[in-house]
Amino acid sequence: MPERACQGGIMRFCEYLRYLRESRGLKQKDVAEKIDIGVHTYQRYEYGEREPQLSTLVALADFYDLSLDELACRERKRKTRN
Repeated sequence: MPERACQGGIMRFCEYLRYLRESRGLKQKDVAEKIDIGVHTYQRYEYGEREPQLSTLVALADFYDLSLDELACRERKRKTRN
C-alpha cells in the first residue's frame, strides 16, 4: 500500500508524490492530464521547486484515493485535555 511509505515522516512531499506515481506505473504526463494541469507544473511539484495550490492538492488526493492528510504524510497528534 503506497500511502504507508510516508509513515514516520521520512519522505518529503515531493518525494512521496513521485513515489505514488511510480508505484502505479504512471508517467508525469499521465498524472498531469488526469488532474488537469500542465506537465511542467506537475514536474515542479515532484522536483520540490513549487508547492501545489489547495485545489491541486484536492485533485491529487482524489486521484490517488487518499485524504489530504495522507497525501501530505501528516499524522494528526491529538491534544490531551487536562
